[in-house]
Amino acid sequence: MVESRKIEVTALDVKEDDAADNPTEWFVYILRCADNSLYTGITTDLNRRCEQHNAGTASRYTRSRLPVTMVYHEIQATRNVALKRELEIKAMSRKVKEELIESVK
Repeated sequence: MVESRKIEVTALDVKEDDAADNPTEWFVYILRCADNSLYTGITTDLNRRCEQHNAGTASRYTRSRLPVTMVYHEIQATRNVALKRELEIKAMSRKVKEELIESVK
């Protein structure tokens, strides 16, 4: 039997989806959490999203690992491309992610 999960759609999600219809830049970002773990996500507004993470309103994962610091970001042309790149980064080993972060310092 397949387990189903309820997906919550928040106002923040709707805002991001609305932005997908407008020509805008998308960012893929990596945050370093207080416990030194890494979190990867996408957004159209890096500052707003980092503030949301630090306010505890963006992700359950980061909410329990505050504060977070943005350590890497890259620009993508569309939401689709950003989502694909996010998945690529999430599939990377910790070592490769750290090398990616170091490459921009």
